[in-house]
Order: sequence, then structure tokens, then C-alpha cells
Amino acid sequence: MHVTDPVKKILLVDDEQDILDMISYNLQKEGYKIETATNGREAISIAKEFNPDLILLDVMMPEMDGVETCIELRQVQGLQPVVAFLTARSEDYSQIAGFDAGADDYISKPIKPRVLVSRVKALLRRKNTPPPTPSDHEVPGLVIDRDRYLVIKDGKELTFPKKEFELLSLLVSKPNKVFSRETILTKVWGQNVVVGDRTIDVHIRKLRVALGDDSIKTVKGVGYRFSVLDQ
Repeated sequence: MHVTDPVKKILLVDDEQDILDMISYNLQKEGYKIETATNGREAISIAKEFNPDLILLDVMMPEMDGVETCIELRQVQGLQPVVAFLTARSEDYSQIAGFDAGADDYISKPIKPRVLVSRVKALLRRKNTPPPTPSDHEVPGLVIDRDRYLVIKDGKELTFPKKEFELLSLLVSKPNKVFSRETILTKVWGQNVVVGDRTIDVHIRKLRVALGDDSIKTVKGVGYRFSVLDQ
């Protein structure tokens, strides 16, 4: 007996109704279940009930902007959607602010419907990508607790957004091994996924701040490694 995959749920958040209508129409044609919101506060309320797989979020909105909304969404217990900003703002500082807030991707407007559908499919593949498998290596003072999705450093529990948790898990799985940027993208974000050039860098920076040390080393022109020899 063939078991079909559950219908993917997408929450669209934008204060322009014509944009919501256009995106809804094109994504519903692909079989996705759609809910919409016109501001951040409404989006958070709907997300708690709807539990979407993906949220496409405008940046400039009344009442609560997209960055604030993303921060609050990441704090909702049990809610782990892929979040992508869909916005006309393309400045570097705006993108960095989005990633710092916990976003997984940044899509610039205007975008053709067929291209948007392709990006949405890629984003949803990320959610289904199996996390990197940790090895039996132990890192002194650091525990990756996959059952609770927690990192315990020197006895202190730390929580991270999904991609940062998976990125750290990957690096810690083989201490001192250099992981190329291409390998990191494939293992953490999935194959055939288009992400911004600074995506990895932003997540690495946030991990370093949270860990409070320089255990994650940059190997220029190659990638990153988790060092346990020269901490």
C-alpha cells in the first residue's frame, strides 16, 4: 500500500494583499496548503495553530517587522519551520540582520512565479534533509544532545536554531577535520539548494558568540573545523 507524503503547509506573511494573492495562487497550484497573514503579530498567532513547514516573511510590515517576527517565531516551543525572507530590500546589512534573527534564506523581490516555486521546493527539501550523523568522538566540556536538541557546554544548556545546531553537530562529529564550505552546504542545507554567499559565515559567527570561545577555526579558502587541540 502506497503511503502519500503529508501536504506541506506554508504561511505567507506580507502587508500587500496582491502579493499574497499571487503567491497563494501559484503555490496552491503545486498542492501546498496555504495560510496568510498581513502583519507579524497575526503571523505568530496563526503559526502557533497552523504549524507550517515553511514561512515566507516580508521584512517591512506594520505593527511588527519581519526581523522581530522571525525572532519571536524562533522562540515558540515546538515550532520549527524553515523561514525565508521575501523582500525588496537587498542590502547586505538587511540580509545579515535576517540571518541573525534566525532566517534560513533570503529571497529578493521581484521574483517570477516559476522561480519562486522552485525556491520553495528547495527550501522544503532542507526541512526533510536528515541531520548530520554525529560520530563517537567526545569533545571535552561539550555535549550534543540530539534527543532534546540541546548543546551542553561546561554544564550549561544552550539552545540553537535548527541549522546552527546541525552545523555545530557536523563540525563536532569529526574534531579537527576541515569541512569545506561545499560539504557544509550539502550536509546541513541539502543538495541543490541555493543560499546566500554569507549564510555559512553568519551562522558560524553566531555559534562562536554563543559558545564564547574560538574553538571553531576558519581555514581560509577552504572552510571550517572544530578544534580540540589548540583551544
